[in-house]
Amino acid sequence: MSGQVIFIDDEAAIRQAVQQWLELSGYSVRTCASANEALGIIDRDFSGVLISDVRMPDLDGLGLLERLVALDPELPVIMVTGHGDVPMAVQALRQGAYDFIEKPFTPERLLDSVRRAQDKRRLVCENRQLREQFTRKGRIESMLLGVSRGMETLRRQVLELAGTNVNVLIRGDTGSGKEQVARCLHDFSPRARNPFVALNCAAIPETIFESELFGHESGAFTGAQGKRIGRIEHAHGGTLFLDEIESMPLAQQVKLLRVLQEKTLERLGSNRSIEVDLRVISAAKPDLLEEVRGGRFREDLLYRLNVAELHIPPLRSRREDIPLLFDHFATQAAQRHGRDPVPASPTELAQLLSHDWPGNVRELINAAERHALGLTPPTASTPAATAGASLAEQMEAFEAQCLHSALQQHKGNISEVMAQLQLPRRTLNEKMQRHGLSRSDYLPAGATDS
Repeated sequence: MSGQVIFIDDEAAIRQAVQQWLELSGYSVRTCASANEALGIIDRDFSGVLISDVRMPDLDGLGLLERLVALDPELPVIMVTGHGDVPMAVQALRQGAYDFIEKPFTPERLLDSVRRAQDKRRLVCENRQLREQFTRKGRIESMLLGVSRGMETLRRQVLELAGTNVNVLIRGDTGSGKEQVARCLHDFSPRARNPFVALNCAAIPETIFESELFGHESGAFTGAQGKRIGRIEHAHGGTLFLDEIESMPLAQQVKLLRVLQEKTLERLGSNRSIEVDLRVISAAKPDLLEEVRGGRFREDLLYRLNVAELHIPPLRSRREDIPLLFDHFATQAAQRHGRDPVPASPTELAQLLSHDWPGNVRELINAAERHALGLTPPTASTPAATAGASLAEQMEAFEAQCLHSALQQHKGNISEVMAQLQLPRRTLNEKMQRHGLSRSDYLPAGATDS
């Protein structure tokens, strides 16, 4: 298929003839009898070409053009004019029309204009897509920080899954950032304008779990004095994040499964079914298959929730991310407390890199907060502070961070990185390859890796 075309003319015979010509050339054609009809079906994401007659009742071609230019100045609009309307066509070109064709016209003349306009539109759409990819990549890198291969893989997987509507299970240790990953899945999805509703299943007493999740009507139980919208209903159109899903009572697992199957729910004390449209992202520390084998989790619910699975690597397995994360959180903490940011000393950095971080990113944030306030050195109060990585592992992590910082500072300019780090080109290339660093990841938006 060569592309999409919308053709607008108030004469049925002309609409039919033009549609036949274009479809024989491989175009997908939709015809409209009025400008207002066309405005009802076109948006900024339309990837094709629009052809419109100038003289039409109600809203004419120039009025339509004005509205289309306001919607998308880069949308190719071809105007069709009568013999006496050439001055009007010139005016249309000044207002942003791509081309004008004078009646009567041949199929060849029309097709030539449409082909050129479609080529232009394709380039515009490709450039927009590239800009959007750069923007998304920059945004997610600021939300899921890290230069390690594990975090690069996680960011790529999140972006791939965000555009789908599948339920996702996130696996990770305590404090590893499961809710942040869930928020990224929501923020980069078509549901981003609708609610992101989070519920920690371990924090809700079993006696009120059903009301919290499904809501209740007034008088549904003792103390229920008014109607309450539950978390599932509140997440309608958006995303429901269920943290520590392994703690959900079995009785509520059955009811959640029914909601996922039927896409409806009933509040406590009501027999009325309410339609719900939501995506469920759940998170768990233990292996839920083990919970199933132990009779603590329903197998049928697990398969509903775990259509796709993401694993967050623990901080101890991506030590090269520690300096970047610590600097980021310490700077944030300093700003909150009205302090000047103070970089970590070599001794502090060595402590950070040698620590095992059982509390993961959450523990690192705490250490950064103490550092920003000038309190005890990071991890000094933790017995495991000197245990963990070998000297070689610490040096590798530090080298990766130095390379990342230089590439980021110089926006991927290899010559400037070589000068700063005093490395020959071949050595720099080898080190970047060993640490999984790519120059293209640091180029400004729109720049090419040439």
